[in-house]
Amino acid sequence: MIHSSGVLRSALVALLERERFQVTGSAGFPRASSASSGTTGGPATVTVVDGSCPVGAAHLERRSLQGSAKEPTHATPALAAARPGLGLAGAGGGHSGIGLAGASGGRAALVVLAGAEHPGVLRLAYAAGALGLVDRDGAAGHLATAIRLAAGGGRYVDDGLAMSLLRAMDMPLSPREVRVLSRAAQGDSVAEIARGLCLSHGTVRNYIASATRKVGARNRVDAIRISRAAGWV
Repeated sequence: MIHSSGVLRSALVALLERERFQVTGSAGFPRASSASSGTTGGPATVTVVDGSCPVGAAHLERRSLQGSAKEPTHATPALAAARPGLGLAGAGGGHSGIGLAGASGGRAALVVLAGAEHPGVLRLAYAAGALGLVDRDGAAGHLATAIRLAAGGGRYVDDGLAMSLLRAMDMPLSPREVRVLSRAAQGDSVAEIARGLCLSHGTVRNYIASATRKVGARNRVDAIRISRAAGWV
């Protein structure tokens, strides 16, 4: 797994610039402003996040906690109805702005790179209000398509992720429980998780206990094993 490496960022920047996106840098990650105008006359900006890396997951969690989308309560989210390749005419055909992986600031449209084997990342992306879900192992052109659609307010889901997204809707864990359990799975102590996520020790323990109960585990180790087998963490 690549942890927000310069190699990954450079490859994405090269790909997007070939597709006529304007990319600049912010907080260690490429970020862009757009040469084309949306309905309000301003630039159309999109944030692209690799949900499989810690920095990307943290960005998704921040957005989900800011209330960009309600926690899903049904098994047929709006994203699941999106079809690849449709609606490009609404994207304007010009340059769109891109911020890659942890860009902060305004509420740019969100596109997430994810894998079908990790429905937990898809659940977190949906909770964060993502307009696009792109398979990390899919064709390079899919990312550009997703960005153009998101810049115009449209939605995109790779065909290979659709079923995993539906499975993610049945996942019992909340986005915050996923993050806490993921940190625990990496070997972090309660104190380290609390410090990293700006929570109290008691709150972290409550999340772990809640996650353990929801997945039907006997203890934290068992909860991590079950959640890993299901691809949630």
